Amino acid sequence: MTQAAKSVYYFAFYLYLTGITLIFIPNVFLSTLGLPETNEVWIRVVGILALAIGFYYHQTAIQNNTAFFKLTVIVRSLVLVAFVLLVLLKLASPILIGIGLIDFIGAMWTRMALKKN
Repeated sequence: MTQAAKSVYYFAFYLYLTGITLIFIPNVFLSTLGLPETNEVWIRVVGILALAIGFYYHQTAIQNNTAFFKLTVIVRSLVLVAFVLLVLLKLASPILIGIGLIDFIGAMWTRMALKKN
């Protein structure tokens, strides 16, 4: 497995963990981040989506799909930009920037690995 594939592969497990947590114990996740707890279904829907996206990341890493890797660098970077905008517009808690930074750091790891190949 290439270094770029490994970066995406490990990110898949971050998504799996996030998805499973949001599906089964969403309020633990939310309270850990200092966000208000909820009993609404939307948080579990987000968990299901994170789990599904994790599956895409996992499979494309195994297949060494460099086109997908390049796309994730762009999209994961834009996630941080979008989260910063939500915070600046006072629509979200600043903790969201921390979550976006995880995406961005993963994206930069993938980008550097792609450049080495």
